[in-house]
Amino acid sequence: MTYFLVKQLCDFSLLRRVLPFKVCRRKMPSYNICYRVLRHRWMKSLPVFSSFRSLSTQPAKDVVDLSKFPVDKIRNFCIIAHIDHGKSTLADRLLEMTGAIAKTEKNKQVLDKLQVERERGITVKAQTASLFYSHDGQEYLLNLIDTPGHVDFSYEVSRSLSACQGVLLIIDANQGIQAQTVANFYLAFEAQLAIIPVINKIDLKNANPEQVESQIEKVFDIPREECIRVKDGANRFPVLFTAHASQTSPPVPQISAKLGTNVEAVLQAVVERIPHPGGSVDDPFKALVFDSNFDHYRGVVANIAVIGGRVKKGDKIVSAHLSKTYEVNELGLLRPEEHATQKLFAGQVGYIIAGMKDVKEAQIGDTLYRHEHPVQALPGFKPAKAMVFAGMYPVDQSEYPALRSAVERLTLNDSSVTVQRDSSLALGAGWRLGFLGLLHMEVFNQRLEQEYNASVIVTAPTVPYKAILSSAKLIKEHGGEELTIVNPAQFPDRSVVLEYLEPMVLGTILAPDAYTGKIMSLCLSRRGVQKSMVYIDEQRVMLKYLFPLNEIVVDFYDLLKSMSSGYASFDYENADYQAADLIKMDILLNGRPVEELTTIVHGERAYSMGKAMCERLKESIPRQMFEIAIQAAIGSKVIARETVKAFRKNVLAKCVSRRVSVVLCDNLSQVVLILIRLLQYGGDITRKMKLLKRQAEGKKKMRRIGNVDVPKDAFISVLKRKEK
Repeated sequence: MTYFLVKQLCDFSLLRRVLPFKVCRRKMPSYNICYRVLRHRWMKSLPVFSSFRSLSTQPAKDVVDLSKFPVDKIRNFCIIAHIDHGKSTLADRLLEMTGAIAKTEKNKQVLDKLQVERERGITVKAQTASLFYSHDGQEYLLNLIDTPGHVDFSYEVSRSLSACQGVLLIIDANQGIQAQTVANFYLAFEAQLAIIPVINKIDLKNANPEQVESQIEKVFDIPREECIRVKDGANRFPVLFTAHASQTSPPVPQISAKLGTNVEAVLQAVVERIPHPGGSVDDPFKALVFDSNFDHYRGVVANIAVIGGRVKKGDKIVSAHLSKTYEVNELGLLRPEEHATQKLFAGQVGYIIAGMKDVKEAQIGDTLYRHEHPVQALPGFKPAKAMVFAGMYPVDQSEYPALRSAVERLTLNDSSVTVQRDSSLALGAGWRLGFLGLLHMEVFNQRLEQEYNASVIVTAPTVPYKAILSSAKLIKEHGGEELTIVNPAQFPDRSVVLEYLEPMVLGTILAPDAYTGKIMSLCLSRRGVQKSMVYIDEQRVMLKYLFPLNEIVVDFYDLLKSMSSGYASFDYENADYQAADLIKMDILLNGRPVEELTTIVHGERAYSMGKAMCERLKESIPRQMFEIAIQAAIGSKVIARETVKAFRKNVLAKCVSRRVSVVLCDNLSQVVLILIRLLQYGGDITRKMKLLKRQAEGKKKMRRIGNVDVPKDAFISVLKRKEK
């Protein structure tokens, strides 16, 4: 079609006259002018037509003098909240009000830059943005960090808090305090940061700010008498701030980030209630690396918080982790795009590029200092403790080197993932990866496919178990009597183990009291032990249960949301290990064990779990030309079995009369068809039995040498349960 249109246009005489010309672009630096020249292809100097366009009288990015922002004019804060309480929307409004981005209707979750964030509608990666804000005639530099709200990305939140002196705790006026709200509050409280509670979404029809105040009093131990309510004259919305702030501090308003209501008061509260960072520009340069990513052309781009001193382009800096020296090639602020500057000073948050080409050179939590002024290294971050482990393998082993590079670069951007090399007889070389949760695993896999075009096979997720060994030989071999098992295929036999230990978590559930009965039944079905039950107001209850991690890691949250109509929220924290009766269960396909489907189950649930996994595998595995036997076995004992029937060719068609062929077209069962064929066939019965026997022998041979391909999604779907 396009070729046809071009051919039609070329018939016009005007276009034929224009085609001999070509467009050239020229620039006059002395006059700051750019112009285009249209000339004949055979001409060298004489222009025919020209169009002038003046370049911008200012550079595309204004050069900012950061030296005019001393430490007392800097505020570093992050936004924390439960998922879908409006963190990213509030960040958009703050960026608009401070001029960091233009005010347009397209500004929706500007800081959610990853494709997976856009598709899922959640924040999975903390993002930084610097804002310039004028207050009472003074210019302030505000460094904002937008954090994720899901429990699987809590490590991003804890790292972001290390670069801040205060937080905005966002609470939905409709949903109230949720499980992750409580978890994030205590993260900030333990870090001794200034906490500003902000009630968001007051424009919703069912918003209830008074109820949120009651919840704050009950959960966060802030008495109602210490919460001062002030009527805002312009919008007639009550505003809330805690009495821990001085009486001259501006109150923190109840806002609508979507409509921009009272957002200006949030900026005022940030300036007046969050303390400025410590340190001085006169101190030796010291910076904390709290995040990083990899650029194919520039190498590692590190996000740093300058603790003291100053750094400029061309300085020689040293990594305390590797003791290697680098030269600063570029540094600047994130607004939210990279905005290069000449220097960074104490208290400021920005990015730095220093020629790190290997992903192993950038260590999250590392300390950077000037070459000639060594300093004491900062404590860094506590390593993330993986809660879920899964095997990851390339679809084709020839793609292993490319996938290894992709995994290394992605783990640089997501340091909470633990990596350990692994191999499988069926899938070849790969890795055993540790994640903070099932959603974390799914997002990591999706980012590999989208950002690095890598196709991988992910095995069924498992949790880390422990075994107390009884054999002196094994104790000497492993260097201790306690063995941690992250791969179910390496689960030791009961004869060499004193006891097994499974990881436990303390789960927090917040939900309307109308769903309490259903939620308790679900928790009991997952071997949960109730620890407490508190009503945070007249309609909402907070339950605390002690769960085995294996019981909640796959589909507990989905079922909880389903039975509570989406109103319940869930969060959990590590609660050490506990002795349990654990059994290794193998899955066999046509008698062959599939290592990737091996799971660890509780002794009381071995039969029901094995039967359910076989049934779900039957639904997931496509039919073949041969019969597939799916078995669940404990040791040599088969406890459950399902069969995937083979496609069957009618080898008796040539033996059946015309009248019987019409009967075969009806929807009759296979057994009835065979009986009809045997009864209606007028020839020798041995001929028919010979054909059926030959077909059975062929099926048996195919079953012996045929391969069964297990779909990629089956490794996770087999572990999900259908609660009645």
